Amino acid sequence: MRLSVIFAIAGTFLMAAMLCLVAAGFAATGIEDNARSSVRSELDKEGMTWAEVDADGLQVFLAGTAPTEAKRFTALSVAGRVVDATRVIDQMLVEDTADIAPPRFSIEILRNDSGISLIGLVPAAMDRDALLEQMTRAAGDGDVIDLLESADYPVADTWDVAIDYAMRALNQLPRAKISVEAGRVAITTMADSPEEKRELEETLNRRVPTGLRISLDVSAPRPVITPFTLRFLIEDGAARFDACSVDTPEAQRMILAAARAAGLEGAAECTIGLGVPTPAWGRAAALAIGAVAELGGGSVTFADADISLIAAQGTPEGRFDDIVGGLESDLPDVFALHSVLPPPDVEGAPTIPEFVASLSPDGVVELRGRVGSQRLRETVDSFAKARFRSGSVHTKARVVDGLPLDWPVRVLTGLEALGFLANGAVVIRPDTLTITGLTGRKDASAQIAGLLAAKLGEGAQFDIDVTYKVALDPIAGLPTPEECIAQIATIQETRKINFEPGSPNFDENGASIMNDIADVLSKCGEIQIEIGGHTDSQGRETMNEELSQKRANAVLDALRARRVLTSNYNAKGYGESQPIAGNDTEEGREANRRIEFKQATAPEPAPDSDGSGLESLEQEGQEGTAEDEGTEGVPVEQD
Repeated sequence: MRLSVIFAIAGTFLMAAMLCLVAAGFAATGIEDNARSSVRSELDKEGMTWAEVDADGLQVFLAGTAPTEAKRFTALSVAGRVVDATRVIDQMLVEDTADIAPPRFSIEILRNDSGISLIGLVPAAMDRDALLEQMTRAAGDGDVIDLLESADYPVADTWDVAIDYAMRALNQLPRAKISVEAGRVAITTMADSPEEKRELEETLNRRVPTGLRISLDVSAPRPVITPFTLRFLIEDGAARFDACSVDTPEAQRMILAAARAAGLEGAAECTIGLGVPTPAWGRAAALAIGAVAELGGGSVTFADADISLIAAQGTPEGRFDDIVGGLESDLPDVFALHSVLPPPDVEGAPTIPEFVASLSPDGVVELRGRVGSQRLRETVDSFAKARFRSGSVHTKARVVDGLPLDWPVRVLTGLEALGFLANGAVVIRPDTLTITGLTGRKDASAQIAGLLAAKLGEGAQFDIDVTYKVALDPIAGLPTPEECIAQIATIQETRKINFEPGSPNFDENGASIMNDIADVLSKCGEIQIEIGGHTDSQGRETMNEELSQKRANAVLDALRARRVLTSNYNAKGYGESQPIAGNDTEEGREANRRIEFKQATAPEPAPDSDGSGLESLEQEGQEGTAEDEGTEGVPVEQD
């Protein structure tokens, strides 16, 4: 083969290689430019203009300074959507954490029958072991799942206060979600009944430390009302409800609007509950209330689908027939209306027999009037002793003949209704039953109306005049913490708690004073109180502080001995550090030697062994015991 042919073939291959190299270079450049522009475009859409993009072959480089670690991760994710994530090379920096605001520390505590779960971000300085130990005790046999993260940032002083309150609340709530932040606690839970809901809200609100904001969302199932009862009356021109049950908020608005049109003034309560006999309840009740208003007086009582309408005495018969006839036509078919027009008064009518049961404020029950047989008299006496205290029932009823056949039922029903009152009376006559008095139960009128409607039957006439008094309510009637402290201060104005000189032992008057203070505190429920001990400035400061602590402990122990609940009480000795008068006179020193009761923001925490400051529930309100470690050498402290 000639040399020229060989050079021609070699040149051809060399030219082809050069063309391939140039094409590959253009292709690589195109890929780089396309990857760079695509990633740049996506980052700009996400507002990440701080990120820098470069490409080298198939690799994409991200550079720049991210505002946060989260932003850096987001930029990598955005680039990974455009090109293969394995081709993205991270060369980004993150701004100095010293310039970033601290995170919002929070804990979500979720509790149910299986245990407790913890989710959130807590300070790194927090003693998590102590927190988990408390959670384990609260969970009992349940599991504690720790999903907490930590960050090394400072936290507000109110963080520990919020954690402490959340732990106390958790011990009362078998099912709850508690959200904790510095200075704020939000609680979502469920009660088994409206009464339990009210009691739980009252307890949680009374134990809130100063400076802590709380949010309570306590739900309760709608009560099952049986019979489903409504009773509306117009007497002497005044309209009122004795009972009002509804199934929906819409029915509630409909009924209250009809009642106000009939003359009802002021607020009225209609309980939303379960057990309604028909969805047409609201419409039927509104129609019946309107009929009573047209009659100019009387009452209407619903017991499930049975309606009893009783006109006021003296209502013209023609007017009564027209209004009742219209109501019968308008009512839904499911309802049965029984209407009564009382006869007019007749002069010279015979004496009407009656039975009267009265309940005094101190619990004494007196039964008098007429019963139909000796057996009924004994039955009534036994029933009253079972319903009330047996030693407080006095029976003076006499046996007579000729009473109505339903007299035993009316008498026993009246006694049962009397049990809803704190004090009052029930008067039973052949054609009517009247109950009057005071109660500490908001729903007493509704409960009584439902009872009487169910037991006395259709067309029964009864009158309920029961007044709710907050002071008689075992929950709402509790004095406020401020009122409790004021009552104790009133006792101490004339009867000071004194001790033997240099000793934590009470003087001869101490026992009676502590009895009176214990009587006040036993009615105050769970409130947070600090018992402060103070001395004058005679003697060494450290010994005065020790003596004041022992005296405060002695007061705390005396209250415990009198069965006062002291779990939220805290005893603290201040020594001579807080004088209220000069120590240069005997009168001033006498004033400075004192025991003070004041409302505390939170029980004084006993420090943990590691100094973290996280309180233990068992240490709450405890400052040691009132042990007398000896008082020899204590300078004179005359009391």
